[in-house]
Amino acid sequence: MTLVSRFEAASRSTAELHGLLAEAFNAFAAAPRGSQERRDALQSMCNIENELATRAPGL
Repeated sequence: MTLVSRFEAASRSTAELHGLLAEAFNAFAAAPRGSQERRDALQSMCNIENELATRAPGL
C-alpha cells in the first residue's frame, strides 16, 4: 500500500475515504512488524481518520 497523504485524503470523497481506510487496515494487519509497509499503512489510517473527523457527519 502506498502512503495516503493528508492532501490526497482531502481530495477524496467520504465514501472513497472509508474504502481506503479498510484497505489501509488490511495492509497494516498483513504487513510484517517493523516494515515500511506497516508504517505507511498506519500513517495512512491516521491521515484518513483525521480527514474524516474534520468533515460534517452525514456527508
